[in-house]
Amino acid sequence: MNSLTQELALAAPRGAAPVAWPAPALLALPERVLQFGTGVLLRGLPDFQIDQANRQGVFNGRIVVVKSTDGGDATAFARQNNLYTVCVRGVDDGRPVEENVVCASISRVLSAKSQWAEVLRVAASPELQVVISNTTEVGIQLVNEDIQLLPPASFPGKLLAVLHARFKAFDGDVSRGLVIVPTELIPDNGRKLEAIVLELAHRNELGAEFMDWLEAANDFCNTLVDRIVPGRPEPYVYAALQEELGYHDELLTMAEAYALWAIEGGERVRAVLSFAGAAPGVVIRPDITLFRELKLRLLNGAHTLSYGLAHLLGCATVREAMEHELMARFIHNLMLADLLPGIPFSVEEKVGQRFGLQVLDRFRNPYLEHRWLSIAMQGTAKMQLRNVPTLLHVYQQFQAVPHYVALGFAAYLRFMRNVGGQGEANGQPYSIQDDRAGYFADLWARLTPDELVPAALHNAALWGHDLSRLPGFAASVTHYLQQLLGEGAPATLAAFFARKPVAVGS
Repeated sequence: MNSLTQELALAAPRGAAPVAWPAPALLALPERVLQFGTGVLLRGLPDFQIDQANRQGVFNGRIVVVKSTDGGDATAFARQNNLYTVCVRGVDDGRPVEENVVCASISRVLSAKSQWAEVLRVAASPELQVVISNTTEVGIQLVNEDIQLLPPASFPGKLLAVLHARFKAFDGDVSRGLVIVPTELIPDNGRKLEAIVLELAHRNELGAEFMDWLEAANDFCNTLVDRIVPGRPEPYVYAALQEELGYHDELLTMAEAYALWAIEGGERVRAVLSFAGAAPGVVIRPDITLFRELKLRLLNGAHTLSYGLAHLLGCATVREAMEHELMARFIHNLMLADLLPGIPFSVEEKVGQRFGLQVLDRFRNPYLEHRWLSIAMQGTAKMQLRNVPTLLHVYQQFQAVPHYVALGFAAYLRFMRNVGGQGEANGQPYSIQDDRAGYFADLWARLTPDELVPAALHNAALWGHDLSRLPGFAASVTHYLQQLLGEGAPATLAAFFARKPVAVGS
């Protein structure tokens, strides 16, 4: 079987599946973007969307990627002339989506460790306009370091070195600033990155003139990225896709059909990020709080309140849960009838309903294997961040028990019953990867369920609030937990719907 680049050289690619190949002109576009990170999320979302815009004659720029870690194999990019295939698979408005695109948005990949001087030369390029990053959530943190290191250790240190090199190259010209677009999954990522860079510049004593340029000439944008990009699929899927495509691609990437890249910015940001006008899913707004709240409370919140019950039912993946009649009904009602009205932010009902229905389509995606045990990692911290504000807002608005939330919380407590980080369900052990596993192991070892629930809910150190004070919530959670323990998850869920629970949003 040919490689991707060999297949591209053929006049007529021979695969059975239709593939959107890049025109030769796309390989000669100027380098307008410097990107820190080589991960699949970047390749499957921003890099893909820039490629889509370039194909329409918009933005017309390629990406220089900086590889900051020693892990992974960057030589695959060189072997494939920095091309890679994105196989889009999913459901949109109930219709299946299958699309294969050979992306040509990456021009080259540089090693920060061995090619830092070249990275700084890119920083001084008049063509450069944008910096993108995804260095994981721990990448945006302050490390007290000398930015003259080759290279600096932290991502903010590297970024500051790039900006300082650019400042010197253009003698402080304010028109040569950059639009900086971090995609790390933390709230206010742009604002936090800017604060760290400013503090690090102060500690490195880079001077008042540079500090003024740093603030006046550059835009640090808060962003939200939302697309499931699991990367290289399972071996059997990978083999089938290669057979279908007709060529071998070391960087083949799977991505769902849904895509959102929300960027906070004004007209200057919009002018630079011109790909937003052509790439589907790129949104530039002065305030992106709505997008963040919808994703956090509906998609992420539904995941966190569903993984315990789904796992206890024997559903290994989200797709399997959506094929289980009662579990699918639970997720639908949890999201749209309990969580949507509880979002602590003003959301038009039609907007929220539309987003929720899109999420349900994404959950049904037959091409993705999103495992509940992966979703359950650090589930206690996720529960506090994603669901507690919603629960409190429900009580503030309706003064009523949200029963779908209560059942989901009870299943979470049952999921957390463990010995040494090992739980058991349906006769099978499972690993609990949660920093609070030891705390719950202790509760389960010494308390009965009707004692455990109020004790856990009372722990304000876990939740930021004493949830045992919410009228009726502890009693409802206790009732459902006792049912799960005594009757099992299938019978509990069947009885739950037989009672026709009233959702707070109904």
